[in-house]
Amino acid sequence: MIAVAEILAAVADAHVVIENELRAWLRLSRLELSPRAANALIERFGGPEAVFGASEAELVTVEQLSEKGRAKLLGPVPAAIERDLRFMEEKGMTVTPITSSDYPKSLKDIFDPPILLYSYGQIIESDKLAIAIVGSRRATVYGRSIAEKIARDLAARGLTVVSGGARGVDTAAHKGAMAAGGRTVAVLGCGVDVIYPAENKKLFEAMAQNGAVVSEFPLGATPEPWRFPPRNRLISGLSIGVLVCQSPKASGALITAGYAAEQGKDVYAVPGNVDDERNRGCHALLKDGAKLVESAEDILEELGLGESDESAGRYQLALPMMSLSDDESQIVSLLSLEPMQVDDIILKSGLSVPLVSGTLTILEMKNLIRRVPGNAYVRAL
Repeated sequence: MIAVAEILAAVADAHVVIENELRAWLRLSRLELSPRAANALIERFGGPEAVFGASEAELVTVEQLSEKGRAKLLGPVPAAIERDLRFMEEKGMTVTPITSSDYPKSLKDIFDPPILLYSYGQIIESDKLAIAIVGSRRATVYGRSIAEKIARDLAARGLTVVSGGARGVDTAAHKGAMAAGGRTVAVLGCGVDVIYPAENKKLFEAMAQNGAVVSEFPLGATPEPWRFPPRNRLISGLSIGVLVCQSPKASGALITAGYAAEQGKDVYAVPGNVDDERNRGCHALLKDGAKLVESAEDILEELGLGESDESAGRYQLALPMMSLSDDESQIVSLLSLEPMQVDDIILKSGLSVPLVSGTLTILEMKNLIRRVPGNAYVRAL
């Protein structure tokens, strides 16, 4: 038998190991190396603790690491790390390293993914079906209204809306998704503890309850102009398509669209008044082959998400052509892209617990549904 004291000691030791590993991730993040160099270090040494345990001779073997980067790695431990740990614990923040199973797969697949994500709230499995909506900070009433309406309609049909938390179109898109009771994710060009713009403080707090506010930048990082272009690759990376609503020709929204094209994602654009320079970016995208969008239905049809179910107020995914029993059809028809807990499936279907349990297993084997955290299910693509 193992004594209780030994178990408690083992738990304490495990906690120390985890906390030390977290310190090493935070330290590596605070150096703000290029994502390419940071990822090369993790690949070469296996983890941040091993990176900081490497000798200068070993670090020289990492081609992506500059001399300046090596000097940073060999420098003293930043005092801010202990402050970061206390702050994250107090505020309920989380960090997700690229080596974690919780790290979004859609980001891991992009060029130069961030090694660490800071977040309020959580990115969940269903967020992989997301549309980014971006545009001008100086958007007109038209630009903000169309962004909010399309975001609201997409969220009502189960899609997550991703944007950058900025003024104008971004804020309108986040608000539209929340108005529909849907999920939305903001990717910031500063630390997640830095509220920018300041007037979005309450918006970000609300988003963290049914979505997430995330950043690759360390705590306290200020919204400097150079941070926003790399931030935009994460907005497109978290999405299956990018919609630009009102954008001038020189715009961060067009940078996001460019990243989307490089990542093989769909690019959509909303047309506008030809006399307003704030629409010229969208018109340039349309000339280059972007898909013209007037409403959420245009995006949903392009994605092949089926016909509108007016009674449910959302789009249901089209069923594959296969034979389903009456019970299977009934359960599949209840599910959408939003997670539904098993208890709710039992209640709404009126079927017995054993029958629902068995049917869910069969549907999962047929790849028609997927189980997600929280003992819930969603329709599969």
